Amino acid sequence: MAVTFKWLTRLFLLLCVLGLGAMAIAYYFASRSIPDFNQNYTVDGLSGPIEIVRDNHSVPHIFAQNDPDVYYGLGFSHAQDRLWQMLILRRTAQGRLSEILGEQTLSVDEFVRRLDIYNLSSASFQYQTDETKTALKSYSDGVNAWLKVVQSDALGRGAPELFLFSPQIAPWTPTDSLAVMRVMALQISNNLQDEILRAKAALTVGNERMRDLMPDSPNDAVMALPEYASLFENPPRSFSPQPTQHALHPIKPREFAGASNAWAADGSRAARKAPLLATDPHLGLSAPSIWMLARMEFSDGGVIGATIPGLPFIVSGRSDDLAWGLTTTYLDDLDVYVEKLNPANSDEYLTPNGYKPFIKKRVIVDIKDQLGKTIDMRWTENGPVIPSDSFDLGAITPIGHVTSINWTALREQDQSVSAGIRLMRSKSIAAARNAVSMHHAPGQNLILADKNSVALQVVGHMPKRDPNHASLGRIPSQGWLIQNRWLGDFPFSENPNSVNPASGVVANTNNKITDEKFPKHVGHNWGDTQRIKRLTKLLNARKVHTRDSFMEAQLDPVSYTARSLLTLIGRELWFKGEPAASGTVERQRQIALELLSSWNGEMDQHVPEPLIYTAWLRNLQQRLIADDLGPLSKEFYKVQPVFIERVFRDIDGASKWCDILPSSEIETCVDIARIALDAALLELSEQYGSSIDSWRWGQAHQAKHDHQVLGNIPLLSWFVNIRQDTPGGDNTLLRARTAGKGAEPYANVHAAGFRALVDFADPESSLYIISTGQSGHFLSRHYDDLAQLWRRGEYIPMTLDPELARSGSDGVMVLSPRAQP
Repeated sequence: MAVTFKWLTRLFLLLCVLGLGAMAIAYYFASRSIPDFNQNYTVDGLSGPIEIVRDNHSVPHIFAQNDPDVYYGLGFSHAQDRLWQMLILRRTAQGRLSEILGEQTLSVDEFVRRLDIYNLSSASFQYQTDETKTALKSYSDGVNAWLKVVQSDALGRGAPELFLFSPQIAPWTPTDSLAVMRVMALQISNNLQDEILRAKAALTVGNERMRDLMPDSPNDAVMALPEYASLFENPPRSFSPQPTQHALHPIKPREFAGASNAWAADGSRAARKAPLLATDPHLGLSAPSIWMLARMEFSDGGVIGATIPGLPFIVSGRSDDLAWGLTTTYLDDLDVYVEKLNPANSDEYLTPNGYKPFIKKRVIVDIKDQLGKTIDMRWTENGPVIPSDSFDLGAITPIGHVTSINWTALREQDQSVSAGIRLMRSKSIAAARNAVSMHHAPGQNLILADKNSVALQVVGHMPKRDPNHASLGRIPSQGWLIQNRWLGDFPFSENPNSVNPASGVVANTNNKITDEKFPKHVGHNWGDTQRIKRLTKLLNARKVHTRDSFMEAQLDPVSYTARSLLTLIGRELWFKGEPAASGTVERQRQIALELLSSWNGEMDQHVPEPLIYTAWLRNLQQRLIADDLGPLSKEFYKVQPVFIERVFRDIDGASKWCDILPSSEIETCVDIARIALDAALLELSEQYGSSIDSWRWGQAHQAKHDHQVLGNIPLLSWFVNIRQDTPGGDNTLLRARTAGKGAEPYANVHAAGFRALVDFADPESSLYIISTGQSGHFLSRHYDDLAQLWRRGEYIPMTLDPELARSGSDGVMVLSPRAQP
């Protein structure tokens, strides 16, 4: 026995030594790809030296003797810090994720291939400006220069992920950057899912009740619509539960399309008599962040701000003369069409001029460790055909029909990258507005400030529809009817805008921006009806503003929604009855109501009230709709504040949602509010214990900065995911949108990955932050060094003064041109 124990001990120690050795070897090879920012390189493709100064937060400041080399330096810097992120974005655009990730991403590849994103991007190169063509080529040369350094110096394949997946990397091309731009357009739009869901809801409860569930903003009556069922013979009425989309799918769930806040004040509303601007775009959280900070020094001056690795320009930032921020417009730039097949020949579909053959193309999607899958791609005059198993399209597509989409993001002539570069180089609001006239998609609200003025400009091509369009673009329509076809685009001059308004302030939180009627309506579905109320209050509370007051608004955690809805849903429950016995359901309810009755709506991470409120509203909505919608109710998993308000104010008889149909009794809204609160408290007690005083919003509302590929792999997830307790909520200006479903329904999954504050009275005091760190390498100290600052609502300064950038540098790298033979 003693001998056995001795040998088992030796074996255990040997295994420990081997394990530690393996970990040391893995760490050595993985850490080889962490760049040395003090290393100099001789590279191909330069006309002169480039100096890349990294400040103490690893923000690259790029100096060169000519503009093409500046773009080269940005490409080199992006590849150094975010190579894996860039490769994944490129594979997403190409529809080639399954080659390395297997069958789990097959649906992503199939969808993207059917849109033909990559080929459209390749064809669009010819339509870019000469400056953009040069920028794209130089940027690509910079990326490829780093790839050559990685190969020649054996720098750990360039990213630790490449030890787990295919290390083969094709050179970066201008097409890759153009394709990344289209992927970002896909991520920001929710029109496809919205039309499908609206049709499914119409089939389930009809148009009248859909007015409650998916109301116009703000609370206007729904424009006259045909019943979806009346458009087609025998439309299907059975719906399949929507599977969870892979994190890399470019089309995000309807509730998590892009959002943002941005506002600006001119000198009349600024304490120091110079314009101010604040911006914080909202996208899904990830590690690393989609954003990377950078400064580019051109021959006519510097530009600094947020970039997206893969794109050769600063997406949101400032120069000495101009600052700009972006919010999602929710522009209705996509229509879903139901196309009728020829009963005698399924290779043909009906058009206004009779049956016509589909345009067809066959491609093979390669799948890791499996045979590839052949897909047959088809196009109609309206656009690509989307198969019925995508987004549950089969649920709204009658037999003998297929579905296609028309989308401004799918045009060969797209010049959006050229627009981005021209905007970055603009010196005034007038020049900026002229620059973005070239922008196709995605639709955005551009908030602008220069040294004297402020403006809001809607950018993106606005489709011109026939006033007699059958569905007004709100639900899928018959593709063979001429009145449903687009009539081109409105001229850019008709895009909504506001320049130097009398109020001195322009602002947008994805709220409704125009009262124009269809077809000049911009969109039916607006992304916010709540945050704008709070922002308006804060901006109007002061006659003049400072950078600090803008910061206060940007980080404001008070929920206008909580303040307005709690008085409605709890008005018959406050202070009712004698104190109940300890430990009873009634006592838990009384404690919760006592807390909420004195709560000011601040979504503070350290208190229980935000958690009780959020859980109550979530349970309440499901109880209101579950019996009416059946399985479809699962698709309305995010609380709709306007719907709740309509129900509890009984607008147009909306209180009928409170009655549970299968029940023999007639339930009131007070009954449902009480039942939902009890259910929420039971749920939270099971998760966090029975003592309400010990609950904390931040414990449930952790920001999930997860690695999109490695984040679900045991053990590795500990290294690559970043989790933090956070304040804010779904409808606060400090937006921190909850998941709404799954094992962590209150987790913060969609927030401001980038924030900026610009003060033209002292531009060098402007502030910036991103949600993780500059590096995409999880072993780098810059992988998460900005995350805690972001969580605490802090910022970092970024200067356009070259000497200040060099004085606090973390490294200075020089790229020298290789001598020509």
